[in-house]
Amino acid sequence: MKAPTVSVLTTVYNRAHFLADCIDSVLGGHFQDFELIIIDDQSTDGSFEIATQYAEKDSRIKVHLNPVNLGDYPNRNKAASIACGKYIKYLDADDMLGKFAIDIMVDAIERFPSAGFALFDFGPNRPLKPILLQPDEIFTAHYSGQHDFLHRSPLSAIINRKAFSEAGGFKPEPYTSDFELWHRLGAQHAMVMMSPWPLFWREHAHQQSEVNRTDATIPMKYLLLTEDFLCEASSPLQQQQRLSLLKSQKKKIARTVLYSLKTRGAKTMLRLKRQTNRSWVTLMRDAFS
Repeated sequence: MKAPTVSVLTTVYNRAHFLADCIDSVLGGHFQDFELIIIDDQSTDGSFEIATQYAEKDSRIKVHLNPVNLGDYPNRNKAASIACGKYIKYLDADDMLGKFAIDIMVDAIERFPSAGFALFDFGPNRPLKPILLQPDEIFTAHYSGQHDFLHRSPLSAIINRKAFSEAGGFKPEPYTSDFELWHRLGAQHAMVMMSPWPLFWREHAHQQSEVNRTDATIPMKYLLLTEDFLCEASSPLQQQQRLSLLKSQKKKIARTVLYSLKTRGAKTMLRLKRQTNRSWVTLMRDAFS
């Protein structure tokens, strides 16, 4: 049996209220050469039963129930390990695809056989057509402030399955694992920057990104992870550019800590300081150097 072009991967934990809309958006899309893999992570709200009902009607839908709860990113890796498609496309159970979403993404990445992955950029400088970026161009575009595609979620990506496997998939850390994976993939592979945005992302109180908006330590994790990447000699950036960006990143980290006193209060400022593991002297120096 011929493998599908795309494996759509949907990880589920208590998303019964949204799951049918999610599945229908895949089935109702124009692109039909897919398999839809749904991995239920021990839901207690009937999500697994909903997925199973769909699988009984369409052989392209494959449903698995984890014997124990794996958590977000380990479950994403589990879904990828089952996939057979040339490309993998994550679709969270509370999101939806536009009718031509997969068509647009497959067309973009198929234009450039050397690409390991593709990400949507929907900022003011987004391209009018897909553009191939080499590793040094990826990080220059992102860290120059022209684009912010490395902050995109898995919903915004289509990934060559072989490149994903060779990279080792997602790290288990919550919140930042997709951001970290784009750095690892981008250091080894060319990337396609895509536009426009044919996806439907829900915003609700029970999603992970809600914590990102309310817990100041989560954005700090991204800042520190970026600093770690810029410290690595294996970065595809030129040495002078890397050191310049590293200095700017240290300033951003320090000012985030210091200015949080005004925006969030002394308690949060102390939490952020401990998270950076830096002295007040170092923070002051980095903030105003």
